[in-house]
Amino acid sequence: MRVGVLTGGGDCPGLNAVIRAIVRKGVQEHGFAFTGFRDGWRGLLDGTARPLDIASVHGILPLGGTIIGASRTNPLAAEDGVDRIRETLAREDVDALVVIGGEDTLGVANELVERHGIPCVGVPKTIDNDLSATDFTFGFDTAVGVATQAVDRLHTTADSHMRVLVCEVMGRHSGWIALHAGLAGGADAILVPERPFDVDQVCGWMDSRFRASHAPVVVISEGAKPSEGDLVVKDASTDSFGHVRLSGIGDWLAGEIEARTGHEARTTVLGHTQRGGTPSAFDRWLATRFGLHAVDAVRDGDFGTMVALHGTDIVRVPIADAVATLKTVPDVLYEEAGVFFG
Repeated sequence: MRVGVLTGGGDCPGLNAVIRAIVRKGVQEHGFAFTGFRDGWRGLLDGTARPLDIASVHGILPLGGTIIGASRTNPLAAEDGVDRIRETLAREDVDALVVIGGEDTLGVANELVERHGIPCVGVPKTIDNDLSATDFTFGFDTAVGVATQAVDRLHTTADSHMRVLVCEVMGRHSGWIALHAGLAGGADAILVPERPFDVDQVCGWMDSRFRASHAPVVVISEGAKPSEGDLVVKDASTDSFGHVRLSGIGDWLAGEIEARTGHEARTTVLGHTQRGGTPSAFDRWLATRFGLHAVDAVRDGDFGTMVALHGTDIVRVPIADAVATLKTVPDVLYEEAGVFFG
């Protein structure tokens, strides 16, 4: 049996760990052969592929990024996309696909399984941790670690200059990174997409910290927005899945704080540093286990499923369940963090 592997969407710490586990177990225990498709779904559209064997995955466990590339290509946006995928699979003699990605990438996999009968097994990947049906996605722990270290560092420079520092982190629709890093880093305000924020209330929190002789640090998700306002976007262009480019809310908020309170405010945008570089130990562990169980699902012919973490167990769930709704920050967790605001 020959199995195709692709990594779609943005790069993410732990992708190489998944690839390594899939290939090692698939070759050693199941006798499979593997083909890696370049740059996510684009590789299946364009027919660009490379062989994956045990030698090719040696030493990649601690590496960030992905050795087979990634892109935000949506093959279903092309009129002949499904036909081109079938042609590539036939030409490469591939019997099944392991699809590693987030909501958009796995949404395509679910469509291919349910409507076109193309056998796929999913592996959940996103630093945003917003995929339903799994407790955690790999990449999230690394992103939180990077963001927490940044918040720790910002506290010292904020106090040195007695200015507000706003740290913008990733999170289009969900505020998991902001919540975890903000709470772990002792942020004085955490602003997430799930809860539109009142700018005057945020300014009140800032004034409260200055009265206590401390300079405040704010952690804000890129998808957060004021209660009276819209998302801040870089431009009006969209990717092939219809997403606009976010980022800019941190600068906007810093300007509002400075104008309304008179306190100097600056912004740090962490951007791609959150998903680049070597994965944490937890993400290597989780990604490896996902890979081992994904290749077993292929062996069992259990297509249309995604591996997921439930407690400490790796289970299989329908891909459809994972992409039906996003996993967002519940009110109870946000209210826990609110004790430390202001």
